[in-house]
Amino acid sequence: MLQAMKRLAFAHREKVWITAVWGWIFLLVAGAGALVLASRHAYFFLAPSEPSGARLLIVEGWMTHRELDQAVDEFRIRGYGYVLTTGGPVQARAGRTDPISYAESARDYLVRRGLPADSVIAVPAPDASHNRTFLSAVKVREWLQHSGLAVDAIDVISSGAHSRRSWALYQMAFGSRVRVGILSTRPTAYDGEAWWRTSIGAKTVIYEALALMWTELFFRYSSASNQTDPDATSTATISALPVVRG
Repeated sequence: MLQAMKRLAFAHREKVWITAVWGWIFLLVAGAGALVLASRHAYFFLAPSEPSGARLLIVEGWMTHRELDQAVDEFRIRGYGYVLTTGGPVQARAGRTDPISYAESARDYLVRRGLPADSVIAVPAPDASHNRTFLSAVKVREWLQHSGLAVDAIDVISSGAHSRRSWALYQMAFGSRVRVGILSTRPTAYDGEAWWRTSIGAKTVIYEALALMWTELFFRYSSASNQTDPDATSTATISALPVVRG
């Protein structure tokens, strides 16, 4: 009788152990499948394209020339009236020795690519070691306010996986009274649909995913700028935007 009870207890423990093993295997397989699925969609989450229908396009000037070419295409396809280029200081290119900004460099390039000079305006930002995108957004907002005008909608075009973070930061800078749309350029250094196959793709997407997480969890407008409340911005029409060169 005692031996039979021992055999039953052993059989029960063996059954529990086998069930636990299969449970862990299932969890591992399910987790791996979820990770693969998330990986395949990570880039497209980070690089949305949701334009607002605005007439004003904000171009992040630090993008590559091939990405700026895509901004030129968007300007023509969507019929924007004006472009504001952004970015902080950078050493001049093409043999020039005077320091210029990414904003000015991008403006020069867009005009050379055929955009009307009177429609492309550089809005440089000061040098900064962090929060550069948000600082550029604040400078764009201030430029519009100091012009005596504001807008009720803008579109921002940014580089691939950086786009969702730019979108979030411009929304913070402009507040709820301005609709902010986003356009994403196609990456030129890697394939967005298979970003994990190259080191530059993996580094970019993983970094941007972590940076976006930090932005959503910890970045706060009040701690990043002492500027006026973005929700106090008026909503004048962009059609009255003055012509400004350079």
